[in-house]
Amino acid sequence: MSDMSLANLLKEERRFAPPADLAAHANVTAEAYEQAKADRLGFWATQARRLTWATEPTETLDWSNPPFAKWFKDGALNVAYNCVDRHVEAGHGDRVAIHFEGEPGDSRALTYAELKDEVSRAANALLQLGVRKGDRVAVYMPMIPETAIAMLACARIGAAHSVVFGGFSADA
Repeated sequence: MSDMSLANLLKEERRFAPPADLAAHANVTAEAYEQAKADRLGFWATQARRLTWATEPTETLDWSNPPFAKWFKDGALNVAYNCVDRHVEAGHGDRVAIHFEGEPGDSRALTYAELKDEVSRAANALLQLGVRKGDRVAVYMPMIPETAIAMLACARIGAAHSVVFGGFSADA
């Protein structure tokens, strides 16, 4: 392959519109871009209200010490709660939260209720191992549902996590 043809591969200008039915049911529409452009802080304050907060923020952006921006600094939320628990509480516990397709023939579906149970069990295991809020956890796992469970468990207890995806073969 010549350098010229490789350079051509790096320049892509085609656009692929989503199917109309998908676009009609999207969480964010083209209108959101206009709202964000017209009132950036108001837009993000509205988006923040879509989350469940333990403590509602009173200020969207604190820009008093540039370049250190602090978004929603007086608010508090739990990411794991927003990703899992609130869906169970809203009556969607039987809906599929994770549909996993692994090697041929290897598939699993975890509902929100099952995911909540697994995340709680993993969070309790981490707590028993001495992991606490503010600790750092490295997650070294392949791309399986338990990896998402481990990340959500860390978020549930307030431990920062870093993910290293393991298990890739040399051919992958």
